Amino acid sequence: MNKAAAEALAAEVLGWLAQDDERLMAFLGMTGADIGDLRTRSTDPDFLGFLVDFLLQDEAALIEFCDRTNRSYDAPQRARMMLPGGDLPNWT
Repeated sequence: MNKAAAEALAAEVLGWLAQDDERLMAFLGMTGADIGDLRTRSTDPDFLGFLVDFLLQDEAALIEFCDRTNRSYDAPQRARMMLPGGDLPNWT
């Protein structure tokens, strides 16, 4: 996966989150972002990384997203590796 594909996947995560008020509010609460940030930062690679991180922390959400978007279950993790901070080691 290249950077452009990773950013496109993250944008899909944003669209998916926007359809689920509960998850969207959880994301905003976790990041300190507000609704306006969703528009202004939707192309910011760091913010896109936060979106994918949020998805990756919840296995049920990850599966739902991948099933709904016809993505492989490892696609978000591969995308995260291409976004800022994604090259850091995972210690879990």
